[in-house]
Amino acid sequence: MQLPRLLLVHQKFPDRQIPDVAAEVRRQLAASNFAARLKLGDRVAIGVGSRGIHNIATIVRSVVQYWKEAGIQPFIFPAMGSHGAASAAGQADVLAHYGITESGVGCPIVSQLEVVSLGKTADGIEAFMDRTAYEASGVMLVGRVKWHTDFAGKIESGLFKMMAIGLGKFAGAQRYHAYAYRLGLEYVIRSVGRQVLALGKILGGLAILEDAHHHTAKLDAVPVEEMEIREEANLDLVKSWMAHLPTDADILILDEIGKNISGAGMDTKVVNRGIQGQYNPWPGPKFERIFVRDLSELTYNSGVGMGLGDVVTDRLVNRVDWEPTWVNSLTANTPSAIRTPIHFPTDREAIERITPTVGKIDLREVTYAWIRNTMELGRFALSEQLRSEIEKNPALEIESTVEFEFDGENNLISPFAPVPEASGTS
Repeated sequence: MQLPRLLLVHQKFPDRQIPDVAAEVRRQLAASNFAARLKLGDRVAIGVGSRGIHNIATIVRSVVQYWKEAGIQPFIFPAMGSHGAASAAGQADVLAHYGITESGVGCPIVSQLEVVSLGKTADGIEAFMDRTAYEASGVMLVGRVKWHTDFAGKIESGLFKMMAIGLGKFAGAQRYHAYAYRLGLEYVIRSVGRQVLALGKILGGLAILEDAHHHTAKLDAVPVEEMEIREEANLDLVKSWMAHLPTDADILILDEIGKNISGAGMDTKVVNRGIQGQYNPWPGPKFERIFVRDLSELTYNSGVGMGLGDVVTDRLVNRVDWEPTWVNSLTANTPSAIRTPIHFPTDREAIERITPTVGKIDLREVTYAWIRNTMELGRFALSEQLRSEIEKNPALEIESTVEFEFDGENNLISPFAPVPEASGTS
């Protein structure tokens, strides 16, 4: 099959990164007056989630330092529902992978799965909290505010979702997603979150907002009294910064998917797929087929997201560790996200098999878009047929023209070099 030449394209986004992240954490927390809510010697539980949050180790270390300087004893606990295969060791390992260790951030990491019931909401949803957090004098959350891959609402991913689902560990996450199947996830997040707030343990949180480059662009110390309304405002802001691909294409190629990239393995609002497999349900560019080449090295071999692809490689399927894959997918009530798509031994065969399915008789008219993953949209490749659309967009710059290049085993040679994992120091 004759494949088109590709244009390597650079997409320009405003750079909103904070120059000194640690200093901004200190400034935000100094103004928050969080420490005044506790007494000298009290223990504060700091809930930290998963995903590839840029500067997360620096941010958490600075939060720990704030509490220690105030005479409060901090410890960190994973607030991540069923991630890390829903095991205490797995969740501690996820944090460690992002540089959040006792020696790295300066306080104990307490990972366990026991929870305490906080009673039921008006709808009968029982709320839970990590036992070690419940036994502390207060709880603070550190998390990123972001759009969710499963739904659209005024509150999606962020501090409120962490408070509702992350604090409930595996036991809570199972129940909450079951209710969400009937009531909607935003409704469950709000109602369970309010039930948790009623306990009086939550002090507030540090909201992290990232720009289109995934740089830390805003840090917001949110007091408990304003968590719900500030969450809405921060989500509106970060949605306005969201990166997209600039044009439709028949076939979208992804080098990798993974839980470190998105909760759904790939950002559904970038690839325009519903979590249940719906084609092009969101506004924005449309793609007829998705080809996923491999799993990220940082996804612990979780195959969550491969079910959103139309075709994958044998090597991806053979890498999947089914235990963490089915635990996370079934907890979230998204079995379709881990269905095994059709798969072939090589990239070349996968492309040649899927290309005739996009509805074009002349296969030379088929257009391709190629990205490393859905977090990295500053540089991508598009079919040369799309040149006129690219040249009309002032945010796009064509770097070079290249061919689809295959190695001796008929697998693509990616034009996208790996980038450092977004978890270290600023």
